[in-house]
Amino acid sequence: MKSGFLDKLIARIGKLGPEEVQNALVRLVQEKGFLEKVFDSLQEGVIVMDAEGHINYINRAACGFFGLEAEEVIDKKLDSQIRGLDWSALLAEGQVVSRDIEVYYPENRFLNFYLSPIEDEAIDEELGYVMIVRDITLTRKVTEEKIESERLSALTLLAASVAHEIGNPLNSLNIHLQLVERRLRKALPDVYEAQFEELLDIAKGEVERLDFTIAQFLKAIRPTKPLLERHDVNAIIRESAHFLERELKDRGIAVKLELRSNIPPMMLDANQLKQAFYNIIRNAMQAMSNEGQLTIRSDMDAYEVVIAFSDNGPGIPAEAMARVFEPYFTTKKSGSGLGLLIVRRVVREHGGEIELKSKPSEGTRVIVRLPRAQRSPRLLPGGDEDAATPKEKSPEKGQVIEVE
Repeated sequence: MKSGFLDKLIARIGKLGPEEVQNALVRLVQEKGFLEKVFDSLQEGVIVMDAEGHINYINRAACGFFGLEAEEVIDKKLDSQIRGLDWSALLAEGQVVSRDIEVYYPENRFLNFYLSPIEDEAIDEELGYVMIVRDITLTRKVTEEKIESERLSALTLLAASVAHEIGNPLNSLNIHLQLVERRLRKALPDVYEAQFEELLDIAKGEVERLDFTIAQFLKAIRPTKPLLERHDVNAIIRESAHFLERELKDRGIAVKLELRSNIPPMMLDANQLKQAFYNIIRNAMQAMSNEGQLTIRSDMDAYEVVIAFSDNGPGIPAEAMARVFEPYFTTKKSGSGLGLLIVRRVVREHGGEIELKSKPSEGTRVIVRLPRAQRSPRLLPGGDEDAATPKEKSPEKGQVIEVE
């Protein structure tokens, strides 16, 4: 790869005087410095190698992607500096190679690189190779979210069909339980109250609970916008926990509520959030053995309300953490793999986010963050890094920490 200026210089090199050679070299250095500045300003990584794969040049972006220092990698082979790349295998794939790779250092990123030869057409020889590297982390995330949305749409149709098939027999059961109750009252008026009333009440209560669960499930998975009204988020938490109170007691699981008392009413869809909290509590209950404890804590700062559900169960294995929001993926023998998927959709439609923290044998913590109001852009204060970053504090109960 030779410029017209360089061709002319080589052709006349024997006829030039010392001063002319010096001026030519100065010009070459200036051009090289200018090109390096241009390449360093690019967001894409640029790596130039010789025919054997030794690095001749690497720009600032490429160093940042792979955690390299330019001075330390010059003249070293590319595959010795970037783990997972096999130079021989790359050349075997053909003249032009385009691949996606995942790197973990200095941070987890998805990268796409394009490797192309640099050819000298005059002598039909490859002088080296250039690699262009792009960060596709955000693009990949958007694609995954789109796929997830399409999966959820398909699940909606399936779940609606299944719920409808379950709902019809439940209605029939409820009607027949009422008929049984009437006939028992007439046939055995003396012993009815003592022997049958409690049993029938339990059966009707379970049928009603299942019917309510199906109705809430359908509301949660339908692609409808939340019906936002002012609600007390603590009251929603209490109702969600109360709904599972009987099952929690049967399993010997204690529920501890640490709810901040002065959280103001928020614009929420109470039914959708009840279903989301119900799923989180039920997951925690099923993960714990007898005598477990679930702690539900609510808190807030100037911008958001945080609800944390912490259990002392076995935790989630590290290899499963990245898949907990996938449809049908579950670590439970009888789980459907839909609960957390629905929870995340509900939380996101409220403008919030959900986060999971878990360690094997130490339990799991599910954190739901809901914005207190519509967020607007704000300028951060200038100055050094410490001044530009708000100091994080844990708000005390009954106290609001203002972040300036």
